Parts: sequence; structure tokens; C-alpha cells
Amino acid sequence: MSVRTSSPAALRRAPADDVRAGDDVSSPAPRRAGDAAASTPRPVRRDWRKIVEIAVLVGPALVVFLGFVIFPVVMAGYYGFFRWKGYGPPTDFIGLQNYATIFQDPTFHEALWHNLVIVVMSLVLQGPLALLLALLLNRPMRGQSAIRVLIFVPYVIAEVVVGTGWSLMLQTDGALNGLLEKIGLGALAQDWLSNPDLAIWTLLGIITWKYVGFAVILFLAGLQGIPQELTEAAQIDGASYWQIQRRITLPLLGPTLRIWAFLSIIGSLQLFDLVYIIWGQYISSTAGTSTMATYMVANGRNAGNYGYGNAVAVVLFLISLVVALVYQRFVLRRDTAGALTERSER
Repeated sequence: MSVRTSSPAALRRAPADDVRAGDDVSSPAPRRAGDAAASTPRPVRRDWRKIVEIAVLVGPALVVFLGFVIFPVVMAGYYGFFRWKGYGPPTDFIGLQNYATIFQDPTFHEALWHNLVIVVMSLVLQGPLALLLALLLNRPMRGQSAIRVLIFVPYVIAEVVVGTGWSLMLQTDGALNGLLEKIGLGALAQDWLSNPDLAIWTLLGIITWKYVGFAVILFLAGLQGIPQELTEAAQIDGASYWQIQRRITLPLLGPTLRIWAFLSIIGSLQLFDLVYIIWGQYISSTAGTSTMATYMVANGRNAGNYGYGNAVAVVLFLISLVVALVYQRFVLRRDTAGALTERSER
């Protein structure tokens, strides 16, 4: 019985169904040396170049963060256990006495209450006003760029300049009362800075004037990211302007609103410069505008009791940290994890 032989090229050209019964196809084709080398698993090596790049880029920022954030907090917690005058090593260990004094001091309670009022009223006053201004400036209009700049300018002015200017204008014989008398409204002239019933509202007005521009810029950036097709489709369906803002704009602007609210809350808890410049270290407590930060400076550095001041700083840090963690857990969670992920997990 003769066996028909074919060349390798012919076998490669022949289709699979043309292979006859007599042909031997059970033996595998010989493997090339390159195939064996490719199938051999290569050893996993660490990419040292990437590690060095990450260390070079992250290292300086990490050193700055540890040196100017973590280390001061740790040292403040350490000094808070001593009665320390600010010079020499602390030796008079008093344990938790400084912290007990903080929570028993009615002045600190008032300062904490003022901070809470500022937190709530800043959100209530700045949020709606900034949103209305952002919606207005998001529409085509003449002088749009100039109006945006004018609204944002107060935010970039230094707090020292803002505090000094407003303190001069709001004095009893200042520009505001003088203007009211010029236009025949002298009966409305008030002691805007020293009256405990008005001082906190004066502070809220100044804060709103200064920081509303930052909120407007954030909201405008968020509005620019909303697709115009959604608004056009809603208009075709017959939705009014306010229905579009309620059903489309506000839900899509939600992440921006929540981030701004977080920044506003943390900034209100740590408010110091405007109060200290306008009302000073002692008048702020009598006028009803003291904050935890001004209390810390007045009873710590200015009183020569640096151990107590460090304890107040630790309390302020812990309050801000707890508020930030709670806000992130219950408010920012949907933005960080994503709504679809949350639903799938449930």
C-alpha cells in the first residue's frame, strides 16, 4: 500500500476537510525554539524606576504634610497635658486638667455656640444667594465677565484689608452711619460693632460679602458641566424655567453644592482673622462674636498659658475632624462611591 506524501507547504494550503483517512495527523507539529521560550513564565521584577518616580514626586509633599500638619498636632496634644508658659521644656504635668477647664468654661461654650451659628447662617445666607447669582451669570448677558470679576474680587482681598476697612466703616461715626444720615435715614444708625444684638449679624454680613464670590465661581463651574441638551429637551417638552432648574440643574449640581457646603462648614469652625481684626481679642467676647479660635488665642498666647492654648487647639482640631468625617460618611459618600455602586451593594 503506497502512502501519498505531500510537501509542508501543500499541507498548509490544504483545507482541514481534505485530510484523508490514511494521513497521520495524530502527531503534533514540531515546536520551534521561540515558542518554548515564549511559553516559559518570565520572573516578575519590581519596577524600581516607577518606585523612584513616586518617591520623588510624593516625598516632598509627604515631608511637608508630616512636618507642618501631623507633627504640630502631636506636639499640641503633648503640651496640652502641661501647665506651660511657652519657654523651656514643659515640666508641670497636670494631665487632663486643661481639657476639663475648657469644657467647664462658659466663655468657651459661648464661643462654640457662635461658631455653630456662623456655620448654619453661612449656609443659609451664602448658598441661595450664590446659587441665584450663578444662575443669572450663566445666561448670556452684557458685561458678564466684568460682573463675575466684581463678585469674585472680595474673596481674593486679604482678610486684614477687609477687616480694617469694615471696622472703619461700621464705627459709630463711620461711613455707614454717615451715609444713613445724609439720605435722611439717621434713625437707622446703630452701633454695629459693640451692640451684642447686632454684632453677630454684622459679622455674618461681612462673611457673606467676602465669601459669596467663591461659592458663585464653584457653582458656575458646576453649571458649565451640565449638558445643554438636557435643558433643550426639557424646553421642548414644555417645562418652565424653574421646573428645569428644580428637576435638572439642582440634582446635577448636587456634588458641587455638597463640596461647597463642606468647605464652608470647616472654614466657619476655624474662623479667626476677621473677628480678631474687627473686634480684637477682648471686645469679641463682650460683643458676642467670639469663636473657638479667638478664645484659643486670648486664653492661650495672650494670657501666657501656652499649655492651655494647645489644649484648646486640640479640641478645635478634634471637633473639625469629627464634623469632617461625619459629613463625608453621610453626605459625600454618594459622590465618592457612586450611586450605582451603593445600589449594587445593597
